[in-house]
Amino acid sequence: MIRTLLVDDEPLAIEALRALLAAEPDIEIAGTCLNGLEAVTSIRSLRPDLVLLDVQMPGLDGFEVIEELEPAEIPVVVFVTAYHQYALRAFAVHAVDYLLKPVEPERFRDALRHAREILSGRHEQESSRRLLALLGDMETRRPTLDRFVVRDQDRVRFIKARDVDAIEAAGVYAVLHCGRDVFVLRDSLSALEGRLDSRRFLRVHRSWMVNVERIAEVNRAAGHPLEMRLATGLTVPVSRRHRAAVRDFIRREAP
Repeated sequence: MIRTLLVDDEPLAIEALRALLAAEPDIEIAGTCLNGLEAVTSIRSLRPDLVLLDVQMPGLDGFEVIEELEPAEIPVVVFVTAYHQYALRAFAVHAVDYLLKPVEPERFRDALRHAREILSGRHEQESSRRLLALLGDMETRRPTLDRFVVRDQDRVRFIKARDVDAIEAAGVYAVLHCGRDVFVLRDSLSALEGRLDSRRFLRVHRSWMVNVERIAEVNRAAGHPLEMRLATGLTVPVSRRHRAAVRDFIRREAP
């Protein structure tokens, strides 16, 4: 039996996958997860052979789920995605497959056949190597995020990335600082970092990214850690890990 984990933040999508799997006698559903954090925990505890993994989820997306795992922990993965065709090409050259929402039964059977072939004779190291290569391919194809869509009470607002002063991590969420306003996004800071223009946003701390155009000064008072003050007056800490990136930025700006 192929122990299979279903991961999607939409319960209806999970039920649709269940219905398709009902016709596959060699598939055993080991569990279901509604977000990426649950998926990481379940993969480690249940050790499924196969994971049907949604790409776009709050907190950790499908790619970040895989990145959280050690190579030996990575099962065969079939991504479930709404990505456009240009991005999907990356999947075809690796030992995994993809399903495009809404899932078509014939395409679903093809993906399972591909997964069975991998499971029947795969070597874990080779499978992990190919999957990590896939992640690299996909990262280069992710579109640059130039605006955010946020809910502000009873309305939806579109905020341009250039108008954001800083972004702060808040667990699996991110907080946009825009002048006196703050907005919460259902995305992790790490997920946003991979999609933002690195020429505009600089990671300065595990919990902070700043818009370089908003930096007013960088200072380190005696006995105090390095920190940045933004044009709005907001003070942001700079961690030891990110000091080199800050120094490189300063050198570029003031050669």
